Amino acid sequence: MLGLIVSLIVVGLIAGALARLLVPGKQDIGILPTIVVGIVGSFVGGFLGYLIFHKDKANGFFQPSGIVGSVIGAIIVLLIYVRVSGRHTVRH
Repeated sequence: MLGLIVSLIVVGLIAGALARLLVPGKQDIGILPTIVVGIVGSFVGGFLGYLIFHKDKANGFFQPSGIVGSVIGAIIVLLIYVRVSGRHTVRH
């Protein structure tokens, strides 16, 4: 159980950091929200992968497709987060 939690944190950190690198603009979030975005993105990516390909984690937890799905899910979650919590800027 502890290994699963550590794995989720590590994958969440990697996926969240890659999502922040790939999404243009500045995101004013720290390391903990980055990990949360990555973990939620992993679930989103896994759910979308299941809907599209009808596969689940029976083939193993760490797979290249799972990491890619986690990053794609984290990008989706980060874009939603940026849109929802976007600052109200004044444009002239």
